Amino acid sequence: MMKSLICLSLIILPLIAVVEGNLGGWKPIKDVSDPNVEAIAKYAIEEHNKQSKANLVFEKVVRGKEQVVSGKKYDLIIAAKNGGGATKNYEAVVVERLWEHFRNLESFKAV
Repeated sequence: MMKSLICLSLIILPLIAVVEGNLGGWKPIKDVSDPNVEAIAKYAIEEHNKQSKANLVFEKVVRGKEQVVSGKKYDLIIAAKNGGGATKNYEAVVVERLWEHFRNLESFKAV
């Protein structure tokens, strides 16, 4: 039964993405102030802070794009402050799979 469900999901998920017309291609995010997009950006800042012992504070999402993969991949430009310093922009790439409650920060760098 479990193998059947896994096989079925491996067939259906790519079909859904093809129907949506954006499988594998990057699509601009129109509303970067969307709560889910902001949650992804805040997650990226928190993970970066944990991994590098930094103290960045989220300001806003400047722009972004998303890609349907096994879940969604987000490529975001995030404005953040380092303590009391000036605001700088950072590029973060995050993969999210909602059905697994999974997020992973793939990269984070100043731009």
